Amino acid sequence: CIRDRDQIVLYAIIADDIAESADARSKARPAHLYRLEELKKQGRLILAGPFPAVDPPTMGPAGVTGSLIVAEFESLQEAQSWASADPFVESGVYASVSVKPFKKTLP
Repeated sequence: CIRDRDQIVLYAIIADDIAESADARSKARPAHLYRLEELKKQGRLILAGPFPAVDPPTMGPAGVTGSLIVAEFESLQEAQSWASADPFVESGVYASVSVKPFKKTLP
């Protein structure tokens, strides 16, 4: 069933890493990516990725400062619940996480 674009409810999950998160990130990354792949398979993932500490293409030893995930959820509560169960949260990678409704306008 294809829904009207205006009926899709998206949420932005914006996370800030703790200082020097690289080791904890690398340990939790496979489980973190697995959950994102599940959203992708369900057709609910719009985009996901890290905030590099320095200009890409190589992050090098500077690492990343956080992450952004935009995905479809039934409600804000579901998005918050999904975000709080992220392996990066559980392993202490994220210092803070905020979840906000998001309206995709372009493209």
